[in-house]
Amino acid sequence: FGSSVDQKYKSFSVELVGELNHMAWLKHGAPPRRVLLGGLLALALASSASGQGEVCSPAMEVEIATTAAREPPLPGVFPGTERPKLILAQDIDWPPYAYLGVPPESDFDVAGFGHDVAHGMGDLCGIDITTVQTAWDDCWNAGKIGDKLASGHFHACMTFTHTMGQRNRFVEFSWGILQSNKPAGLLARVSNGVPEVNGMSDLSGKTIVDVVGWAPTSDTLAMVENKCTKQRFATDFTMLTPETPKGQNPNDVALKMLLNGTADAMWVYADQAKNYQCVEGVTPEWDCDMWARWKTDFAYIQTGLYGHVYNGTTLTLSKKGSGVRDIVNPCLQKFMETKAYYDICVKHDLVAACYPNAHFPASEASGYTHEKPTSELTTTCADGYCPCPSG
Repeated sequence: FGSSVDQKYKSFSVELVGELNHMAWLKHGAPPRRVLLGGLLALALASSASGQGEVCSPAMEVEIATTAAREPPLPGVFPGTERPKLILAQDIDWPPYAYLGVPPESDFDVAGFGHDVAHGMGDLCGIDITTVQTAWDDCWNAGKIGDKLASGHFHACMTFTHTMGQRNRFVEFSWGILQSNKPAGLLARVSNGVPEVNGMSDLSGKTIVDVVGWAPTSDTLAMVENKCTKQRFATDFTMLTPETPKGQNPNDVALKMLLNGTADAMWVYADQAKNYQCVEGVTPEWDCDMWARWKTDFAYIQTGLYGHVYNGTTLTLSKKGSGVRDIVNPCLQKFMETKAYYDICVKHDLVAACYPNAHFPASEASGYTHEKPTSELTTTCADGYCPCPSG
């Protein structure tokens, strides 16, 4: 290269440093503080710094003044430099965890328990939180991470249950914001108050339909115990995982297959039928008329199935290795000790499922019917929860 470097090469070197810095950010999640440069770039920077034209060694370390990002980078999103900035996504069809807010609560923005905890946590710890709407299957879909979460449209999705099995091969979870309050259940058709498949069934030879993209995932039915027989279910049942047509709700798709006789039972959250009753203040994203047939045409034959989960409802589900939970967990722990956390639990009628802190009255800790094992139920199918058959 000769014994000196002229101005055009000095200018080029500065541009190249910037480009290398940008490339390193995309690959590693933060710009490096030391970059190893060789050849022309090393010569140019050294010459510029010293004002001399001597030849430098073929490779040298050059200090670059940079500010590290505080969170994993997303395409097209300017990173937080002074404090973390997280974009968290949810759908709007799962009250009280995630729904469409209406006035006076919200001017038709995303809303719900997860939304409120996220913003409360951010306010406490100085994390910039943005909550956006997406479809649940953009986060998790048919046994694999959703396309938009995988490609970095947002940092994480909210209010997913930390289940055992397949999810852990693709994603990681924050700590729970609710106790293990999301038991699984089995729905079955009911005729004249009697379930066509009752709680004593081991499901041998039966056809079960899964709510694709939702917990409990299809692979976890084999992990749980029948609460009437105290034995695991047989392994020769058939599990259906139907494709969800664009614009439809996977819960509706599965329930239709149960009601039309395609499936004998439906593997689903034990509180889903209760949560899908259309009441004032809820903007439904599901078939209200079909779910209103609960207690008459279909009911739970199994409740309180916890063998499919590591933890209850979590705040964030993020790409495995992303580091999002390392940002969230320390702050989440602090927030869940506050009165603000208790107030959010009260607002969404989830006090019994929340983690109690010093602000919780002891008298408010009580269980819900769907959390109890079927063997302990005193309800009937007319209440939506069939007990274990007697005799």
